[in-house]
Amino acid sequence: MLNGTKIKLRALEPKDIDVLFEWENNTSFWRISDTIQPFSRFALEQYVSSVQDIYTQKQLRFMIEEKDSKTAIGCVDLFDFDPRNKRVGVGILISDSINRSKGFGRESIELILEYCFAILECHQVYCNVLLDNEISIKLFKSLGFGSVGVKKDWIRIDKKMHDEVLLQKILN
Repeated sequence: MLNGTKIKLRALEPKDIDVLFEWENNTSFWRISDTIQPFSRFALEQYVSSVQDIYTQKQLRFMIEEKDSKTAIGCVDLFDFDPRNKRVGVGILISDSINRSKGFGRESIELILEYCFAILECHQVYCNVLLDNEISIKLFKSLGFGSVGVKKDWIRIDKKMHDEVLLQKILN
């Protein structure tokens, strides 16, 4: 468990199935997760019960839990873990807009960066953000991520192509 001031990042638990089912099947989140189909409750139960080993599965999900309410408010995903080249991708979801702009996302990324650099011994962490997601771009840049470039017409959403920014933070 990774503890912050307002939140903690914790492993998935069976009690998270209902909220994961809601988030994974919310089509408004699909545009940021590259999801194209709904998830069954059974598939999510299998995922949660599987041993989450980032070295084997090359991905790992942490639940973001608000400390005061002990409520899951989002998740941080690590993906495409490459221990040989010492890099990993990161994505974040704060599910309810009422919990955004409260510092939860910032604290979550700060904690996950510490984990990636200190525990996983990564040299770099990167993220992909839709160009029109100015809030996320601002957050990652404020945490030391630099823009590497724009991938033109990279993501198809509602039959329209969208640009995506590649950002990375390299450990000096």
